[in-house]
Amino acid sequence: MKYTKIAMIALILFFIAEYSYGSGNVENDRWSATKANEWYANHDWIIGCNYVPYNAINQLEMWQEDTFSPEVIDRELGWAESLGFNSLRVFLHYLPWKEDKDGFYNRLDEFLDICDKHGINVMLIFFDDVWHPNPKPGLQPEPIKGVHNSGWVQCPGKEILQNLELYEKDLEGYVKETMKRYSKDRRVLIWDLYNEPANPNKSSYGEIELKNKEKYSLKLLEKVFTWAREVNPSQPICADVWTPSHADINKLSPVDKFCYDNSDVINFHAYFNEKLTEKVIKMLAASGRPIICTEYMARTANSRFENILPLFKKYNIGAYNWGFVNGKSNTIYPWKSWDKPFDSEPEVWFHDIFRKDGTPFSEDEVQLIKSLIAEE
Repeated sequence: MKYTKIAMIALILFFIAEYSYGSGNVENDRWSATKANEWYANHDWIIGCNYVPYNAINQLEMWQEDTFSPEVIDRELGWAESLGFNSLRVFLHYLPWKEDKDGFYNRLDEFLDICDKHGINVMLIFFDDVWHPNPKPGLQPEPIKGVHNSGWVQCPGKEILQNLELYEKDLEGYVKETMKRYSKDRRVLIWDLYNEPANPNKSSYGEIELKNKEKYSLKLLEKVFTWAREVNPSQPICADVWTPSHADINKLSPVDKFCYDNSDVINFHAYFNEKLTEKVIKMLAASGRPIICTEYMARTANSRFENILPLFKKYNIGAYNWGFVNGKSNTIYPWKSWDKPFDSEPEVWFHDIFRKDGTPFSEDEVQLIKSLIAEE
């Protein structure tokens, strides 16, 4: 009888453990701060950019078969290598995966091989709540002249985001199959599960945006963390604390708080001056975890290489600026171009580093980036 009771207790504990794992309890499965810091210490200072080739207006043009451009990517990543960049933050999209899964993975493999050739690893992003809420596969629109990011699209977009029953049907496989395929791939540095969840896009698409978007974005955010924890990749997972300008940990939005509480490595966005950026860094440092800024550098918003990048170096913050080559994304123009399009190239670019011929916007910036990286 004694051994039977022990066996029954052991069996019950086994099923509890199995259930807890399968339920995707994101807090219990989160990497410890010690593990996250050990991972971070095993890498050089992480520095790079958010990348899309000059001839792609959005994630769809980057990944669809007809517009995937390995030759362009190879040339542009040569410029990234010349700066000393060692990482890229790159947006995937559900639709190319749905339309042509095998082709999508072949193209992603080719892209990762090109990155590896140039000594660059990649942060991959699954979902994105920014810009147009109704993505469509196939031929993409031409850029609107003088307007910032006029063709970028959300993922999965409004139609799926507001239909909770479609999450497992349409999105779970996209996340889990992709993560399993690359879960031990050294070319993939880290997973960013969701870019700027619940962004309302008021200045661009506010009139057609999903009502009560935060409620749905938080649901998908919870799901994607659960799916990622079930895969349990060798790389850390995170999502963006993207509205931290109050620099007060007690004022985080529900979405930002979820990202802060569940990410292995803290990932934040900072389009503001050095004084406020430093305050945000100190606020996030309370986590005891590595910190990576996955978006910064908007020159006319006083977030520039010369005042922000030395700060990141000082505090050992990973850094991905927005933009690389001036192209169809039109991100040399500021956000306010949605209210009044520009007739000509601005004297001071908002984002981006190079023209499409490889000439830098600012040689001084290029030399600063190289010198800070060379100090490693």
